Formats: sequence, structure tokens, C-alpha cells
Amino acid sequence: MEDLRSVVAFTSAAAEVVLPHFEMQCPEDGRPRQALIAALAFVHGEPRSRAQRVSAPAAHRAGREADSEVAFHAATAAGDAAASAYLHPLADSIQVKHIVRAPAHAVRVMELTGSPDEDTDLAALLDGFASHATSQLSDVLRRYPRIGLTPSRTSETSSRISARTNRINGPMSEIDDWLRRQSTPGAEAARLTEPS
Repeated sequence: MEDLRSVVAFTSAAAEVVLPHFEMQCPEDGRPRQALIAALAFVHGEPRSRAQRVSAPAAHRAGREADSEVAFHAATAAGDAAASAYLHPLADSIQVKHIVRAPAHAVRVMELTGSPDEDTDLAALLDGFASHATSQLSDVLRRYPRIGLTPSRTSETSSRISARTNRINGPMSEIDDWLRRQSTPGAEAARLTEPS
């Protein structure tokens, strides 16, 4: 269960940074905030519960109903944080997306909001992610196959949601690669004992 908590701590940290962007645009809609609260409750020791299962899709619906791409990505990050509490142990690349999708949505929010000091904001966001990218999280990620870049299907569909979601495929792949490169004591020991 501690492995799962490390995953949810990471995804929640990403969602927490960008959720205010949703709340500024949709102040009456508390669904993404409830998803983040449910995710953080699990991180802080409460058992997984119906709260994560119900609030995750509710936050995703809030994102789909939002008029702006920024609000969509911010709400979806919160929903993904709550959903990550139910990461399945199947060695499937779909499961990897439960780990990297929330931070990828957060990166997209930062790209879209493009403050005057965009590089600094993005660097600060990535530094914030790094503080939650524990060796335990990297170990969890290594149990799963890598995700690849998914070709954009934007041209195949007029769906606004598909177009929005396809824009995070690159950041998801980059975050996956970055987390896998994080050093862990077990991985380091294995490298040191490998025959030359």
C-alpha cells in the first residue's frame, strides 16, 4: 500500500499546483477539489475508499464540461490523482499512464498559461514533481512497460476532448522516461554487481 501512496503523492503534487487554474475559471464547480482532497486523504494514511472512485470520474466530467483547455487539463489532473489510488498491478502500459498523466496535464496547463517567465514556472513545477518522485515511485514505475508516443488522432476525429488529450502524449512519455532514470538503491546495487 505504501507503493500506491508514493504514486498518489506524486500525482497529487502535480494536480495541486494547477487546480487553482480550474477554480479561477469555474469557481462554482468543486468536483476537481473533491478529487484532490480524496487523493490526499489516501496519501496521508486513510484507506482507499469510494471517495477516490467517485470523485475521479466526477473531476474528469468537470474537465470535459469546462469551456477552456486550461480548465480541462487542470480538472483532469485532479481526477487522475484520485484515480491513481487504484493503480492495478498488471504489467500494462495503460497503468503507466495512471502515474504520468496527472503531471502531463499539469505541464500542459503551464504551457497554456504561458506566464512571462514560462521557463522558470515550468522549472519550478518540475522541481516540485521531483520532490515527490521518490525511489519507491521509480521502482513502481519500473514494474510496468514503457509507454510510447501515441500518434495524434486529432485529424481522425473532431472530438474536442480527443484533441485536448492528445496534446499530453509527449509530456507523458518524457515524464515516464525521466522517472525511470531516477536512481534507486536496488538499481544502483544491481549495476555495480553486473559482470563486466
